[in-house]
Amino acid sequence: MRLFVAVTDNEWFILHTSKAQVEEVNFWRPSPDATFKALHPGELLLFKLKSPNDAIAGGGFFTRFLQMPINLAWETFGEANGVKSLSEFRSRIARIRNVPMRPADNPTVGCIMLGEPFFWPQSDWIPRPPELSVSSQVGKTFDSEEAAGRRLWEEVRERLKRIPPSQFGQSTATAAAIESNGFGRPQIIHPRLGQGLFRVMVTEAYNSKCAITGERTLPVLEAGHIKPYSLVQRHEVSNGLLLRSDLHRLFDGGYLTIDPVDRRVVVSNRIKAEFQNGKEYYKLEGQVLREPDQAWAKPSTENLEYHACIVFQQ
Repeated sequence: MRLFVAVTDNEWFILHTSKAQVEEVNFWRPSPDATFKALHPGELLLFKLKSPNDAIAGGGFFTRFLQMPINLAWETFGEANGVKSLSEFRSRIARIRNVPMRPADNPTVGCIMLGEPFFWPQSDWIPRPPELSVSSQVGKTFDSEEAAGRRLWEEVRERLKRIPPSQFGQSTATAAAIESNGFGRPQIIHPRLGQGLFRVMVTEAYNSKCAITGERTLPVLEAGHIKPYSLVQRHEVSNGLLLRSDLHRLFDGGYLTIDPVDRRVVVSNRIKAEFQNGKEYYKLEGQVLREPDQAWAKPSTENLEYHACIVFQQ
């Protein structure tokens, strides 16, 4: 397992530690040219605070890296960006870049998206590894199968083991990392997703196209749950569909569904009965669902059956 120790903004860290629970964080980089190839999904990014703290104070499990416009990053992650408002987000990026930002400007930022983040009390902070220069402005990669990385991994693992299992559950990146003892790539177990990461991964799985119409205008596309989140209590890509916003509302309201066997759209008679309209929606009857290429991301039959039998009303 690789670990990346990232130099972390103290204000960003303090905002997250002020919250009772944090499901996900966006560890953003201000440059529009930023990239991140240090980790595979499921590996650890650790937060090394700047002076005067100069210690590792927590971390999270890497999920995805994308360049995103500032407004979309805010819409997707909100305060998980480590700021309290979009205006603060814009001001902080402008300050770091040392470039004025006009009201209409919407540049991209590099988004390192982390699931299952953890923030340790100061008594558990790990001193900066000597291999990481005190003057480093970015960070350093460690390999747990090498001496320095093994020492760091053992420190991290000991602290992860103190997290109550009820906080992260089974089949999560935290559990997989502990069980792996730091060997191999934990790519099979992806970090538990928050709402923002769910949206990003569903959008990516469907190639930024509506699963029914193929619409590609991103601002009107939404990641919807097939089986209500209130029942499953987890954001899983196999329980998601990328839908145009109006179709998302109709799907949630049981006005249309997906046949779990032939994966075709079924439209309820209720639209015409209740609204004396719906001509455009009835044209979608029988439309084949546009499914992701990856098998793990395809809508599960169980979830489609639930929606078709329980939520949908003919």
